[in-house]
Amino acid sequence: MGQRAAFLDSPALAPGITRFWLIRHALVEQNARLRLYGSLDVPLCPESLVAQVPMYRALAARLPRDAAWVATPLSRTQRTARAIQEAGYPETAWTVEPDLTEQSMGDYHGLAHHELPERLSVPAHPFWPISAEEVPPGGESMEQVCIRVGAALERLAEQHDGRDIVAVSHGGAIRAACAHALGIGAGPALRLSVQNLSLTILERHPAAWRVVAINELPGL
Repeated sequence: MGQRAAFLDSPALAPGITRFWLIRHALVEQNARLRLYGSLDVPLCPESLVAQVPMYRALAARLPRDAAWVATPLSRTQRTARAIQEAGYPETAWTVEPDLTEQSMGDYHGLAHHELPERLSVPAHPFWPISAEEVPPGGESMEQVCIRVGAALERLAEQHDGRDIVAVSHGGAIRAACAHALGIGAGPALRLSVQNLSLTILERHPAAWRVVAINELPGL
């Protein structure tokens, strides 16, 4: 499941199995990366949109046809979805799914990264701006994100039972999806690497969830 692993074949789904193809949005623009943007609506990096065209093409070729598509309300996921389709995937309308949006950092939104530690009540997670339990003022904890995302996955699986679902989402939300599938807490899930434009594949079977791949990078 490493980032350089070859893409796996995607056989036809057996009855009762729903497969999620979770894609983290592309890199956001440089000024946004200097601060905590969480669930703020920030644009993609225009230079990366050009430079990473081969990755969009690889995703377009890899994703299953006749899939249901969803994206979050934030423009960076919808622009990523459009770029994948422009790179060769058949034009497909997507549904906007708010419950797959990134963690809200509340009052921490817009802080420069070096300004955050003095605001925290407990030390940050080694691989995330705050701990899994921390609830930013006016925001939500990663534990709460896991509950929100898990419920969304179950609902989408019921709505699209037996189908493939392509979901363009966010790094934190995809980690939360993995936590739901694996039955683990938010803290361990934050140790997973989910890079921009990476692909994570989860399956809901009648009796349990199955993790097929995490953090596969297209074209590598």
